[in-house]
Amino acid sequence: MKIDGATVLVTGASSGIGASLAPMLAERGATLGLVARREDRLAAVLEQCQGHSPDSRMWTLDLADVEAAERLALEAWDALGGVDVLVNNAAIPKRRAVTELTLDDLHETMAVNFESPVRMTLALLPRWVERDEGMVVNVSSLGGRLGIMHETAYCASKFALCGWSEAMALDLWGTGVGVKLVLPGAIDTEIWDRPGSEAPLYDGPKEPPAVVAEGICEAIEGDGFEFYLPDMKGVAEFKTSDIDTFMAGTVEAMKQGG
Repeated sequence: MKIDGATVLVTGASSGIGASLAPMLAERGATLGLVARREDRLAAVLEQCQGHSPDSRMWTLDLADVEAAERLALEAWDALGGVDVLVNNAAIPKRRAVTELTLDDLHETMAVNFESPVRMTLALLPRWVERDEGMVVNVSSLGGRLGIMHETAYCASKFALCGWSEAMALDLWGTGVGVKLVLPGAIDTEIWDRPGSEAPLYDGPKEPPAVVAEGICEAIEGDGFEFYLPDMKGVAEFKTSDIDTFMAGTVEAMKQGG
């Protein structure tokens, strides 16, 4: 997939990774469809995109409304004359000890972080299959490969997105429909400060959103399925090889602030 000339639908585009990615894609010749909750913030990002890509558009939507998310994917297809790439980037945190977690917490987190990406993908997939061209980029998290203390709902949603992406890639193997999985580490975005969650236990260094945005651009145009940004694949591999040592070390590190 070439970015130049492509139409890309990006969720969570009003801040953080999405707000960094969208203008980057527009500068490289893409037409953007932008989705987020906050209209004023989203309009500012759209203005940046339209400086390079005047046909770019925006939709204001809370992706917790999963049925509306599905409808929006089809509306964007019609409005933009097709969607070549769907970047499922929107996500919410849910930092809360499992002993304090409610079903409402779980349902909200799964809706935004997992079910909306799935519904939007399934809405576009038949059209991609028919024309034998298209791509979905699912932005999960290192927390989709590693358990994080006080983030059971968040990790559940991100683990689900990883499993969905892997299995979908196998089902679509050999077709013109691509699947990419992006796994950001600690990135300096508003996800750390969003109301409704406990203060994060992690207090270490964070990478700028542009690191992930650049990586997504490379994923769209490059080979491969899985992209750790920054590269923390070794941490995930160590966890898999010695889960008990990893869990004990994680608890100790979190007690010391990351």
